[in-house]
Amino acid sequence: MKIGIVCYPTYGGSGVMATELGIGLANKGHEVHFISYKRPARLTSYHQNIYFHEVGSLEYPLFEYAPYESSLISKIVDVSLHEKLDILHVHYAIPHAAVAYFAKEILLTKGIYLPVITTLHGTDITLVGLDPSMASVVEFSINKSDIVSCVSESLKQQTMDYFNTKHPIDVIYNFIDTERFSRKSNARFKSAFAPNGEKILAHTSNFRKVKRIEDVIKTYDIVRKELNVKLLLIGDGPERRMAEEFCREIHACDDIFFLGKQDSVEELLSIADLFLLPSKNESFGLSALEAMSCGVPVVSTNIGGLPEVNIDGQTGFTCDVGDVQCMAKKALYILKDENILAQFRANARSKALEFSKSQIMPQYESLYDRALEKAKSTVY
Repeated sequence: MKIGIVCYPTYGGSGVMATELGIGLANKGHEVHFISYKRPARLTSYHQNIYFHEVGSLEYPLFEYAPYESSLISKIVDVSLHEKLDILHVHYAIPHAAVAYFAKEILLTKGIYLPVITTLHGTDITLVGLDPSMASVVEFSINKSDIVSCVSESLKQQTMDYFNTKHPIDVIYNFIDTERFSRKSNARFKSAFAPNGEKILAHTSNFRKVKRIEDVIKTYDIVRKELNVKLLLIGDGPERRMAEEFCREIHACDDIFFLGKQDSVEELLSIADLFLLPSKNESFGLSALEAMSCGVPVVSTNIGGLPEVNIDGQTGFTCDVGDVQCMAKKALYILKDENILAQFRANARSKALEFSKSQIMPQYESLYDRALEKAKSTVY
């Protein structure tokens, strides 16, 4: 099967999942064509059966902003024609679902029906998609897709609540490479951050406001008053400066490590004892799942799809948004007793295995088969 994948090439959840999906499909013998303005961040080495098509932008004095959407439409049409794509899978509704519809219509004039699958990832529905300037386009694009999937039951319900959807929505959870994300003992590496055997808290994100980085630090600040702990902040984004200033205010910068973007995040998660995710909105919680796969229990908020991943009282705990006292209390409960910590570690890893590539990948292939069957029966 020849599959076109349109995604953002960044470290965000939708881009990461789209890239990992493409790699997995290529490893199973499918031919995968990534279409984006930059090579996806997780596509770091050569992979057989994977091709990247860069979308250029038209520079013209009339345009204050380069019309990326138009360039993307043209690139999809070009790749579809010359590579003879069977399926187009777009990740994140805005603008990809609308762009896919436009490209599909152009291809129809050439006698080609290209089935389009749209995967919704979260903020394309719960935040950006609800903006009045975007809502009608998002709803139209969803309804014009051949098949729509989303990454959690929570996101499916929100999509149906917010928009007048006319077709069923499939739920296919995000997945991870559980072999890559597995706990690898490295005492020397851990001692670089915790030379005196301190417990290590960790957080990974794109440092946007929705991630509530300040709550991570507030939770850490409460915990450190009862336990010797260090904090690893992995990632980068607009809230990093605020976080750095806050750690100076509480005089904790010697024990908080700002590590920036990391390609081998699993190495850092392998030395962590607890993962914090106090997000205001999280449609799935991929970073939490990556931590769990490395045997790291999670204390998170209870919003969106997080309770579907982080099972309260088993793989960690969930608290209300902004309740740092609850998060700190639960963190201390796990960290203070080695036997309790060991049990939560085992539970976290066990739950993560339910989201392995081998479990989830066939669900996407089944989705593609359905889209192809639908295309065969479509009159155009």
